[in-house]
Amino acid sequence: MGISNNVQRRSAEHWIGRAGSFTTKYKVDRLVLFRNFSDIVKAIAREKQIKSWRREKKVALINSMNPAWQDLRKELMVSTLM
Repeated sequence: MGISNNVQRRSAEHWIGRAGSFTTKYKVDRLVLFRNFSDIVKAIAREKQIKSWRREKKVALINSMNPAWQDLRKELMVSTLM
């Protein structure tokens, strides 16, 4: 979970293992949920809110938006090319 002004670049960093110790240690390599914000303050507030949730609630959020837990990086790349 995090904020980026370039989600494509950040996703690529996760994919190749350059995103930080947590993502490298736990092999975080799928983008299963993302949201665009035009206001950084709102993005930060939402990130803090979700980070305060218990794991079960985070899993429920992902299941409600992406029940198959598909990697959304391909969708993200296609949407930016159009």
